[in-house]
Amino acid sequence: VRTDEDSSFLEQFELEVGACVAQRAYTPGRIQKEALATPGDRIRVFGRVLEVTGKLGGFALSLAWDGIVEEDLPKQQRVKSRAAQLREMLVSLGPSFIKAGQVLANRPDIIREDYMNELCILQDDVPAFSNAQAFEILENELGTSLDDVFSEISDAPIAAASLGQVYKARLRSNGELVAVKVQRPGIRPIIARDLFLFRKLAYLINPFALERLGCNAQLILDEFGQKIMEELDYVQETRNLKDFYENFKDDPYVKIPKVFSSLCTSKVIVMEWIDGIRCTDPQGIRDAGIDVEEFIRVGVVSGLRQLLEFGLFHGDPHPGNIFALRDGRIAYVDFGNVAELSSRNKQILIDAVVHAINEDYEEMAGDFMRLGFLAPGTDVSPIVPALEKIWQDSLGQSLEVFNFRAVTARFNRLVYRYPIRIPERYSLVIRSLLTQEGICMTLTPDFKFLEVAYPYVAKRLLTDEDPALRERLFQVLFRDGKFQWERLENLICLARDGGGDLDLNDTLKDIARVVLLDSKLRKELLIAFTDDNRLHVQEVRSLMSLVQGRVDAQKLVQESAEALPTISRLLLKSWSESVLAL
Repeated sequence: VRTDEDSSFLEQFELEVGACVAQRAYTPGRIQKEALATPGDRIRVFGRVLEVTGKLGGFALSLAWDGIVEEDLPKQQRVKSRAAQLREMLVSLGPSFIKAGQVLANRPDIIREDYMNELCILQDDVPAFSNAQAFEILENELGTSLDDVFSEISDAPIAAASLGQVYKARLRSNGELVAVKVQRPGIRPIIARDLFLFRKLAYLINPFALERLGCNAQLILDEFGQKIMEELDYVQETRNLKDFYENFKDDPYVKIPKVFSSLCTSKVIVMEWIDGIRCTDPQGIRDAGIDVEEFIRVGVVSGLRQLLEFGLFHGDPHPGNIFALRDGRIAYVDFGNVAELSSRNKQILIDAVVHAINEDYEEMAGDFMRLGFLAPGTDVSPIVPALEKIWQDSLGQSLEVFNFRAVTARFNRLVYRYPIRIPERYSLVIRSLLTQEGICMTLTPDFKFLEVAYPYVAKRLLTDEDPALRERLFQVLFRDGKFQWERLENLICLARDGGGDLDLNDTLKDIARVVLLDSKLRKELLIAFTDDNRLHVQEVRSLMSLVQGRVDAQKLVQESAEALPTISRLLLKSWSESVLAL
């Protein structure tokens, strides 16, 4: 039975993801029921309250003392010391607080920048639990002895984290090497208890958060609870892995490990072992004969495809989760922290990109509201000039000095000044892009994210068959009713220089089809061609030289002839409708 609190949470969550939610891994009512299930659980909750209150209270007293006493240490050094104290305290309080610290490291709407920078080094690195416990869980979950499934398994975990640990093993059935991920014993009750306490704390501080920070502390906590409970659900992680495998199965540059579904349970995942080189080891990558520049391009493009094409992206692409294979491919592992964007939110993101290109800052502010960064009805008039300044400052730099981290830093300051809340999935987008840029800069210090990202986006706008993207392309090419020849040339140049084949046949066919059927667009293109009382022959000639070799004329003529009957029917239908409308 859902409580009113659960219904409120689900209503807000469905509004933000843009989809109906049949069942969630987390609701406030469910977590409360788990945390207080027995008298023993209630006693443990009370003990945990004392422990957490003691440590948080000690940290709060330290901050208060800094405000009362002037120490010899400079303020900046004192703040850095307190940020380190916060990080160490979170580690001492266990996995829920470690996860909370990692989330705070990407939430400029909640915590100040100097604390964020300290929490960014917070690693999900905790002592491993015993092999005896891990192997007992494996045998209970698999329903048989380890010797029946594996011919060998590592004596110690290869990696340990707050929620589980990984062993290297060999399947007895076919001799294949696999990674075996085992969930930490008794972790769910610990997480449920802490989430229950977090939400009670969020309830207490919510009036302050709404008034001073402009954000809903309970909603932020609910997003965090949903995400951490999803990470605990290994069945969901198995589904994530399968989805990624399907998305990239035809991509010759990306490797997603195969999952052995028959051996996966709610506490165990068995997947193909990835034998690769850590993506932050440039010398190791070069020694393997891999082209570092091409590897970087493949990594950035695969990340953009996750975000803009599939709407399903890896939320934690840190160096331990990305490997370079010796054949040059990029490999991803660990799919517990995955975020999904609805089709609606993907379209709004594309709109935001188009509005940024067109420098339409009022519409950009509207996009922020539609994406959930601003509450409905928020007065955007003071935010528009701030957005304009951030973007204009960025555009004033060349690609050689532009980087995503610098733009994010400016945006973080904006978030701290205005009532902007970053939804969890978008904090993961920002974190993902920043992490990828950081990895690329480790491999090549002078790497510039946009030098790779721009060509990919340009190529998609020019060649993707999605009608929504075609509409966005026309929005980019027309400004204030005038055709932007320079923008079209820039798009073609960027797409051409981004690597791979650039086939413009489908783009030209779509443009021809739309022009034939849309009288308004025909008029606009005619005006563009004859603008300023002259024929733009030179611009057309320049475009022809750019697309030379990118269009198969024979194929284009043949496919156009085949489509002629369909186009004719549509033209007749359009003409008859216009006649009837008179």
